Amino acid sequence: MHPAVLNAIATLVAQGKTPTVATTKAKLAEPVAMPLIIAGLTTYKNNPDILSTCDDKLSLRDNSEQPGSETQLDRIEAKLDKLIALLESR
Repeated sequence: MHPAVLNAIATLVAQGKTPTVATTKAKLAEPVAMPLIIAGLTTYKNNPDILSTCDDKLSLRDNSEQPGSETQLDRIEAKLDKLIALLESR
């Protein structure tokens, strides 16, 4: 999936919106061909868990550009806390 499409879909989902071709295209940070947008949406609709499995591919953006960035930051911090706890327990 194209990274810009993945970021757009993730942003929409974080805002509690259902991604569509129009909403995804509106959230894109760069121009992307329509077939790539449609393919990305199809992939997401077939497997919504793709966002969590591709979390490491999501780029962090400026807080003013991404309203859900605090929740994304919270998730990243929680993952780091778990990793640190695992490392300390060894």
